[in-house]
Amino acid sequence: MFGALNRFISRLDSESPSQSSRNASPYGFQVLRNKNLDISIEPWYDFIIGINGRQVDNPDPNLFATEVRNCAGSQVSLVLWNAKGQRTRTLALPVPTPSPTLGITLQWSPLSVSEDVWHVLDVIPNSPADQAGLLPYGDYIVGTPEGNVHGESGLGELVEDYLNRSLRLFVYNHEYAVTRLVTLTPSRAWGGSGALGCVLGFGALHRLPVPMTEPIAGPGETLFETARFSNDEHRPPSAQLRSQSPSIYPPSSSVTQSSDLIIPASMASPSPLPSQSTAGLTAGPPRGVKKPRATPASNMSFDEYFREGEQKSKEEDFAPTTKNSAPPPPPPKSAKDPPPTKSPEQSAEIPSEEGDEERQASPVEKEPQTETANG
Repeated sequence: MFGALNRFISRLDSESPSQSSRNASPYGFQVLRNKNLDISIEPWYDFIIGINGRQVDNPDPNLFATEVRNCAGSQVSLVLWNAKGQRTRTLALPVPTPSPTLGITLQWSPLSVSEDVWHVLDVIPNSPADQAGLLPYGDYIVGTPEGNVHGESGLGELVEDYLNRSLRLFVYNHEYAVTRLVTLTPSRAWGGSGALGCVLGFGALHRLPVPMTEPIAGPGETLFETARFSNDEHRPPSAQLRSQSPSIYPPSSSVTQSSDLIIPASMASPSPLPSQSTAGLTAGPPRGVKKPRATPASNMSFDEYFREGEQKSKEEDFAPTTKNSAPPPPPPKSAKDPPPTKSPEQSAEIPSEEGDEERQASPVEKEPQTETANG
């Protein structure tokens, strides 16, 4: 019992700031029904916030009907605010003379009513939401014929009251720009988490978007429009305010040349001559003689300047020229040629050949000795 009482008190505390914000939000006549098909007005999404250049600030519907009857035989100008994309447009409608009515049903309500929208982000298979045909990302739950639903927790409380019973919901599809009536049965026994089996988004990031049939705003175009009426507080244009307010920037004539500004070399003024006070001062000893740097002449092109620098660098680096020149002469030959060098294999074979020659010559020398011995 005490837990239920605490929840009820906390609910009242959470709803009190939202109610105060609703009272502070602008109001208008919400279109609930449109019997005239020739008028491009969408029920539930369109709010009439101005008529004939004046803002609608009185909830009395008789004043609105009187203003429409006064335009019989001519046109009435209506300023409409649409919940899809939160845009404002002006519509001129003809008012017939026999029956000076527009054929629409209106209700005085705040514009914040259109913020009670739940965006379907995901649908779990075989859940009550899946069986009812809810589509992720494209479907928005905008209301129910069972009653008014306000706040982020309003839909959850409605689902809890209709557990295991049929619940009807108005669902708007952004891709097809149609609103349909969906009937589902919330249950906790379907085999998953939640009574609907879907993920819902609520808040500023999940408002109704602009229909896909409208052109996309280009860069630099106005994204949000503000309707202006004749009974609004008159404000001077910003250009007039700037002309009346004192300028924080001095005029161009009073701006003097400062030494902190960077002046191009072509616009720099010549250096001043040395004064008499500094002319008598003796200069210090020279630190060193610097080579003068070659500066390009005023009438010399960049190609000639780079060509001259390339030529100087070649002369300093002794780089060979690209022209065909005779090859250098060979080195002079000496008087005596050096003996040819021998490989280790040739030097190893020479002793063996000399030994063979000695062996062949030794029998020849011994033959005469045998002949003398026999004689």
